[in-house]
Amino acid sequence: MLLGCAVGAFVAGTIADRYGRRPTMLLNAGLFLLSAIATGLAGSAGVFIVSRLVGGLAIGAASVLAPMYISEVAPAHMRGRLGSLQQMAIVLGLFGAFLSNDILAKVAGGAGATLWLGAPAWRWMFWMEAVPSIAFVAGVLLIPESPRFLVAHGRRNDARRVFARIGGDADALVRQVEESVRGEHQPRLSDLIVRGTRQLAPVVWIGIGLAAFQQLVGINVIFYYGEVLWKSAGATEQWALRINLLTGLVNILATLPAIALIDRAGRKPLLLAGSAGMVLTLGVMAAVFATAGIGANGKPLLTHAAAVTGLAAANLYIIAFAMSWGPVMWVLLGEMFPNRMRGAALAVSGATNWVMNFGVTVTFLPLLNAVGLAGAYALYAAAAAVSLPFVWARVRETRGKTLEQM
Repeated sequence: MLLGCAVGAFVAGTIADRYGRRPTMLLNAGLFLLSAIATGLAGSAGVFIVSRLVGGLAIGAASVLAPMYISEVAPAHMRGRLGSLQQMAIVLGLFGAFLSNDILAKVAGGAGATLWLGAPAWRWMFWMEAVPSIAFVAGVLLIPESPRFLVAHGRRNDARRVFARIGGDADALVRQVEESVRGEHQPRLSDLIVRGTRQLAPVVWIGIGLAAFQQLVGINVIFYYGEVLWKSAGATEQWALRINLLTGLVNILATLPAIALIDRAGRKPLLLAGSAGMVLTLGVMAAVFATAGIGANGKPLLTHAAAVTGLAAANLYIIAFAMSWGPVMWVLLGEMFPNRMRGAALAVSGATNWVMNFGVTVTFLPLLNAVGLAGAYALYAAAAAVSLPFVWARVRETRGKTLEQM
């Protein structure tokens, strides 16, 4: 699925630049619905894998389309807060999916037990995806096309109506966008290359760096392998699942302060504070497991104090991420690129994020076997440490600026 996400993120921006944000989102909603139905109906591993790949295409495309559209319709003074809602939706969706699966399994008596219409519960777990997919279709039908896309395609009057609906001086906003796209051509990937050279524009490299660091700090290991991680630390399966649910809840609650602060404190300060927090908490987790004894089964033996310290550090790590890199990275990617290259630059950055997600995910278990939990957390802490000078030296503050001013 994660490989499908990378492909979806790469192609979505280009399609949206050519045909519009709204039609591309409608197509994307259709892919979500198709994947949900087909995965639940799958009668073979091959069909199941292809269905998950289609779902990955939709997820990757959505990860690019959402920040692109939000940044282009949101007023400058509240763009950060509205952009942060995407991350809130992601963490709520994760928690909702875990909760839905748990309820269905309990009602049926197990994931493989028969539920409604003679189908096993696990199929209904996938069919439940149809509910938010249909809601996505309905929502897209109610929203306007991006006014910046409309101006770029010569539809000035349509853009003015959208700007008037959003709020602000519609005529002045249309003129600003026209000035920024004057003399530009249809967006394409070659726009990312500095004219007269064979090098990517510096702003694109910064976007790629932001996308890569968000995954290299190991956040998705906590969510994808939470149960495996805590069982490796000596917890029972029941407690490992409870701890996983706790981390999901902490992630939701910690995203709320980010939404409140991003347009007040700014993007760059939140990233710097988040990186520093992750270095400290990941370092503590690495130290806890490095000093733990080894049991007869090869798993760490944690004292009560060490287990409490490790759990506290893990949740503080999630808080540091959720208040900074979780929402801020997507907000910055949606707003930091010039109008002429936004779709293409988001495509490259979004694909980078999903490729790194895949890389961190598939290397965690081999890493766990090779260097243990202490070594894995030390590597993620090192990535967080490197992100600090990167943000300090390369990332520019975008708070309160219009997309054209950037």
